[in-house]
Order: sequence, then structure tokens, then C-alpha cells
Amino acid sequence: MTPELGLIEGYYGLPWDWAARERVMRRLATAGYRFFMYAPKADAFLRRRWREAHPEGEARALAGFAAACREAGVRFGVGLSPFEVWKDFGAETKRALADKLSRLDELGIEDLGVLFDDMRGDLLGLAEAQAEIVHWIAGRTRASRIVFCPTYYSDDPALDMAFGQRPEGYLESLGRALDPRIEVFWTGEEVCSRAYGVRHLERVGDQLGRRPVLWDNYPVNDGPRMSPFLYLRAFTGRPAQIGSRLAAHAVNPALQPELTLLPALTLPESYRLGEAYDYGAALAAAGKAVLGPELSDLVRRHLILLNDTGRDRMDPAVQDRLRGRYAAIDHPAAREIVDWLDGKWVMTRDMMAGDH
Repeated sequence: MTPELGLIEGYYGLPWDWAARERVMRRLATAGYRFFMYAPKADAFLRRRWREAHPEGEARALAGFAAACREAGVRFGVGLSPFEVWKDFGAETKRALADKLSRLDELGIEDLGVLFDDMRGDLLGLAEAQAEIVHWIAGRTRASRIVFCPTYYSDDPALDMAFGQRPEGYLESLGRALDPRIEVFWTGEEVCSRAYGVRHLERVGDQLGRRPVLWDNYPVNDGPRMSPFLYLRAFTGRPAQIGSRLAAHAVNPALQPELTLLPALTLPESYRLGEAYDYGAALAAAGKAVLGPELSDLVRRHLILLNDTGRDRMDPAVQDRLRGRYAAIDHPAAREIVDWLDGKWVMTRDMMAGDH
């Protein structure tokens, strides 16, 4: 069973430009992806400055992208992160939030993400307070699907270290408090899970009282630890059997839109072929479709350098040779590799903190 596939821009760092965003959306639509949620962490008007309207140019671009999604048969959504709004959910906050929802409705959203990730959460009654806010939002949006991201969206203890110890029984409390029509994001056993198992997803589904929407943090490469790498390998560790345990499967893409297509195009094949899936063959096919035979062969020859060695550990002389090879090729993916080698997407912890 193939769940509904989609893409969620949930990365930190430099957002994609609108032309690249539409190009990726349309290409993935032809491969069976059916939703696209716009939620880059760098869009402050969806996060720290959520009370403010998007500038006129950005609002026009969002509306234009929403129209392009409808034309391509893709559900368009926006992820809203009203930062720690449960600390003061009074009249003024409600007025501001109602105004924001009205503006998002004007864009023509079909899906609304209510994202409470990467926020302090060690509070009594957190699940109940968040459910109350989500229900309040659900009554004031025209979006036909709402997907909630909990503060603790993974079993990973790294979340407790960063945002405080999670309340006991948090997922079970959410499951009881949330309307069954509200869907819930989940990233797995880790924030960036290497693999997903049927039993794990069954357990989470039982706790939440609904099948989770998988927020798959691959091939995302944001942050100081991951930005020195280009994660280009095909999807593995997502056996087709997990499909029946999911409400949907959303891919969090890389900072490089064109290169994102290489792994992203292999995920539908993993579900379609099941045990017959050959991840090497799937990557080769995606590479030829996106890059053409010559550039695809070049990238595959350099896969260990790009995907495993990474920019920071690469010998400078090797970097120079790669830069020369890819600079000579007129293709957006080749330009992304050159820009990556030149440090365009280098990220620090301070830069990530600024995206809150």
C-alpha cells in the first residue's frame, strides 16, 4: 500500500526560490506526489513574526504557487508555527491568529500545518493546551485538512535535552484530546530516522489513536552537522509494509531543490516495487531522468565524496577538481554542486536560532 506522498519544506536555512519550488512540485507531481506544504523555517512570517502579514511580493508569490499546485493536481498547504502561543492564548492573541488564518485562506490553502516543533514543552497540561488551540484554529480556517506537529514529534531524547523533559504520557494525552480528524506528524524513533518499522509505527498509532503522517527527514541537510553533505542516495529503510500504518508520507527536502529530486523520485518506487525494489537501479533511473546520462554518471562516480566525505573533510585539491568539472556543465543541479562547494549553504547554530 502506497500512502499519500508529499513534500514539506521544513528545513532551516536559505529557502528555495519560487521558480525552483514550482519546478520541483511539478516534477514530483508526475511521480505521484499529491501534496506540498510550504513551511521553511526562514519564513519569519510563519514563525516568530507570525502576527505580521507577508510582504506584498511574498504574498503574491505564495498565491501564485498555490494556483500552480491546483493546476498540477497537488494539494497546497502552509505550515504555521505560532511560537509558544499556549503561554498566552488570550483575546489579543486570538484576534491576531484569526487574522493570520484569514490571510492564509485568501491564498487558497487546502492543508494547514499547525507546527509546535522546536519550542519549549516541559509544561503541565501541554497536550491539552495544544489540542485546545488546534481545535480553535480548526474552527476558523477553510483548510480541509489540518496536520499538527507535536512539540515532541519523535522518541529521540535529543528533543528532551533541547526543549525540556516531555510530559509523561504526552502522546496518549494528545490522542485523547485531539479530534480524530486532526492528523499528526511524526519523524520516527529519531529526529532524522534511518529506518522505519511496522511495529514502531503501530505503537505510535495506538498512542495517538490515529495513523501518523510521517515527517521524513531525508534528504534534508540543514544545520551545522548536515549542511556539509549532499544526501543523494535513494531511499532505503522505508519498507512498503509501513504504508498501511501511515496516513501520509511527507519528505523534508534538501537545501538544494534540483538535487532533492534524485532521492525523492525513488520513494514512490520503493512503495510500488516492495521487496523487488533495487535502490541502486532506482537512483540510476532518477539520475537519468533529472540530470541526463552524462551528468548522472558523473554524480554517481562522485557519490561517496558528495554524500559521505562531505565538503569540510574533502581535500582542497579534490574540491577544486570537482568545481571545475561541474562548473563546465550547464545544468541547475551542476550549479547547485558548485554553489555547495563554494559554501553557499554553510550553516551555524546561530543561523538556525535566527530562523526561529
